[in-house]
Amino acid sequence: MAKFDSKSFNERAFGKYMSAVPNVKLNKLRESRAIIGDARLRETFKNNAQTGTVYATIPYFGLIGGKSQNYDGVQNLTTQNTATFEQGVFTYGRMNGWTEADFSYDVTGGVDFMANVRNQINTYWNGDDQDTLLSILEGIFNMAATGKGAVKAANAEFVERHTFDISAPGAGGTTEVMCMSATTLNSAIQRACGDNKQKFSLVFCHSEVSTNLENLKLIAYLKYTDAEGIERDLGMATWNGRLVVIDDSMPTRVVPAVEATEGEPVQEAYTEYTTYILGEGAIGFEDVGAKVPYEMIRDAKTRGGEDTLVSRKRHAVSVAGISYLRASQATNSPTNEELKKGVNWTLVNDETKAIEHKAVPIARIISRG
Repeated sequence: MAKFDSKSFNERAFGKYMSAVPNVKLNKLRESRAIIGDARLRETFKNNAQTGTVYATIPYFGLIGGKSQNYDGVQNLTTQNTATFEQGVFTYGRMNGWTEADFSYDVTGGVDFMANVRNQINTYWNGDDQDTLLSILEGIFNMAATGKGAVKAANAEFVERHTFDISAPGAGGTTEVMCMSATTLNSAIQRACGDNKQKFSLVFCHSEVSTNLENLKLIAYLKYTDAEGIERDLGMATWNGRLVVIDDSMPTRVVPAVEATEGEPVQEAYTEYTTYILGEGAIGFEDVGAKVPYEMIRDAKTRGGEDTLVSRKRHAVSVAGISYLRASQATNSPTNEELKKGVNWTLVNDETKAIEHKAVPIARIISRG
C-alpha cells in the first residue's frame, strides 16, 4: 500500500486497506441478524442511478390471511386480497477530518500520529453509526402522536405495547420492582410481539443495567483475539442467548424527588434507564458510499505544515414495519436530532390502516437499573 502521507496517499488503496481491517464489533452486530443488509436499499440507492439518491418510497408487502374455507366440492371459493403498503427509506451522510502537524512528528522523534488516526477510524465510525441507530430508535418511540385516525391510534398502540416500564413499583402488570430481573426480558418481548417473541436477538443497554444483570449472573461477556494474539474485551455480552451491546450513551432520565404528602412517603430521586431490544431484520443497513470516502489534504503554510485526513460515509437505512416520513428534515441528510423527532416516523400504512404492531421486532424496557 502507498505510504500514509499526503505526497503518496492513494485514496483507493487506502479504502481497500480499511475495508480489509476486521471490523469486529460490526461483524458481531450482523451475526445477531438484528442489523442486516437490505437488497432493496442497494438497488434503490447504489445499483440504480435512475432512482432517488437520498430518500425513496418502496413497496412493503402485507401478509396473506383470511379464514380457510371448506373444500367439499359444493362451496365456491372466496379469494382474499393482500395489502400492499409503502415504506419510506432514507440515506444519511457523515464526515469528519483529523489534522496533525509536521512539528509534532519532528519533536517526538518520528512518532507517526496519522498512523494512530488510521488505526482508530473503524472504532470511531462504529460509535458514530451506533449513535445514529440510537437516535432512530428514540424517534420511533416518539411517534405516538404521528398520523391521523386509525394510523395515529396504531402508532400510539405500538409505543404503548412495545414499552415495558418497570421503573415504578408494580409497573408493567408484574411483580417485578424497578430493576431488571431474570424474567424482565422475556416479559417485555412477549408484551411487544406475543408468539413472535423468539425473533428478538439483540439488546442495547447502559452499563448500569448490564452491571445489575452481571451481578445476577444473567449475562456473560464476549472476547476476541486480535491479529497479535491478544485477547480483548468486545464490550458485548449475551443475555438469554441474545447479543448485548453495552453503551453509556443509552437514554437516561433523572426523575426528581417528590416530597411526602399525607399518607404518602417521600419519593427519592432516581434515574430511569432505557434498554432497546431488536429482533431479526429490525434494521436494514447498507453502505452506499461517498464519491471520495478518504482523502488527504496537505497545508504547507499552517503551523509549519500539516496533513489532514478526511473521511466521509453514506449509509442507507430501513426499519422493519416502520416508514421514515422526512416530515421535519432541513437538508438531504437527516441529523441525529431530526431522527429523534416522532413526526418523522410512522408504522407502515396505506393512510387508512397500519400494519399490525406485533410485526415490528423492536421493543424497549424502562427500569432503574
